[in-house]
Amino acid sequence: MPISMYRLTVPLFQRGLTILGAYLDKAESHAAEKGIASSDLVAARLAPDMLPFSGQFQRATDSAKLAIARLTATDAPKFEDNETTIGDLRERLAKTNSYLATIAPGALEGTETNEVTIAPGGNKFTFRGDEYLATFALPNFYFHISMAHAILRNQGVAVGKMDYLGRFA
Repeated sequence: MPISMYRLTVPLFQRGLTILGAYLDKAESHAAEKGIASSDLVAARLAPDMLPFSGQFQRATDSAKLAIARLTATDAPKFEDNETTIGDLRERLAKTNSYLATIAPGALEGTETNEVTIAPGGNKFTFRGDEYLATFALPNFYFHISMAHAILRNQGVAVGKMDYLGRFA
């Protein structure tokens, strides 16, 4: 029996968002322990031409909600990319999780053959739904989580591989 598109999307996105939530906890604790402003961590970046932690967080949450919307040909909720605090990022996380919680497994049934067209950077690409998920949506989602991880690590926050992998239950 093939694995469902639902099982390859919503639970994986929820798991990744849980990891991002744990990163916020660690960032907040680190800032308090070191006596630094948590907003400095939110604004931190690895290189001048890369998005800051907030931008990585925004793109990860956008990747989750937009993947579902693109696969189901529906509209995803729109969020302003104006988060500057850990509290703002927690709110964005909660809104994304609330949206994902509304997605019933049946909504993704058959979406593996839907046509999905995206145009990142003005370049237009068309995929079958399963190809879009496997070659763009999931890699993009995990890229931004890993960049958020790397930024925190670079700032001295105690995050490691097991934080990235999350809990196994």
